[in-house]
Amino acid sequence: MSSYALFGALEQGFAFGLMVLGVYLTFRVLDFPDLTVDGSLPLGACVSAVAITNGWSPIVSIFFAMCAGFAAGAVTGILNTKFKILHLLASILTMISLYSVNIRVMGRPNIALLGKDTLIDEFLNFSGLPAYQATPILFAIISLIVVTILIWFLKTELGIALLASGDNPQMAVSMGINKDLMIIFGVGISNAFVAASGALVAQNQGAADVNMGIGTVIAGLASVIIGETLFGKKNISMAMISALLGSLVYRVAIALALGLRFGDFAFTPSDLNLVTAALVVLALVSPRLKSKFVSNKRAAQ
Repeated sequence: MSSYALFGALEQGFAFGLMVLGVYLTFRVLDFPDLTVDGSLPLGACVSAVAITNGWSPIVSIFFAMCAGFAAGAVTGILNTKFKILHLLASILTMISLYSVNIRVMGRPNIALLGKDTLIDEFLNFSGLPAYQATPILFAIISLIVVTILIWFLKTELGIALLASGDNPQMAVSMGINKDLMIIFGVGISNAFVAASGALVAQNQGAADVNMGIGTVIAGLASVIIGETLFGKKNISMAMISALLGSLVYRVAIALALGLRFGDFAFTPSDLNLVTAALVVLALVSPRLKSKFVSNKRAAQ
């Protein structure tokens, strides 16, 4: 792998790292299977792109994207808690409706940011570094700030209530915690991070597209599982860091796989879902294989 490809993979890993943290919040912290992310990622991209083309600052556009993502997640939470719709179905309903919402937001299926200053342009001017180095550094700084804030938040009273609502809902209710409100808030926060990730990706790619969220939840889950398998999850802080590192490993693994050649055969971008599925299976199976190998080794001794 060339250094350009490595920097590109790290750039993608950090940019989608916020999305992975959002997926971790719903799937691991709240135990809430949320497919809304496939719609909230392009929602964040669309809102950010429209805001920038209308003269707003790129940073403010990310804030707008997070607000929109929070609203989308809150809708899923309300459908589940107040209207008693199964969480999976509630998230699917929100996801498919966001497709139409995103086109409404942009007024068309995609929008380009040609000639518009983005956060990446501002950091390039500030740092003086070449683009292939500056962008991963910028996204790494943003990801580390977000992880630090999230770890701090989950140790506050509100964060502990959120953890309790997902870990043991009955105990949370008995302690006076409003479980429904925590789910709505938690799913909203999760999708706010996913939308922020979408905004960063759009500003990096120079365009937002209504179809850019396809497969987001699979990539997010793959990153979470890979991170937990490789780096552990002994406490909430380590689990959050592992999720972010998992995003980096996942993107580097994808880049390596797409660069492989076996004679005339080579993977193409259309094989991305197949490669992702293989990585997830490998991450899920490897701890069992490792445990079995250690057991057999001890038995042999």
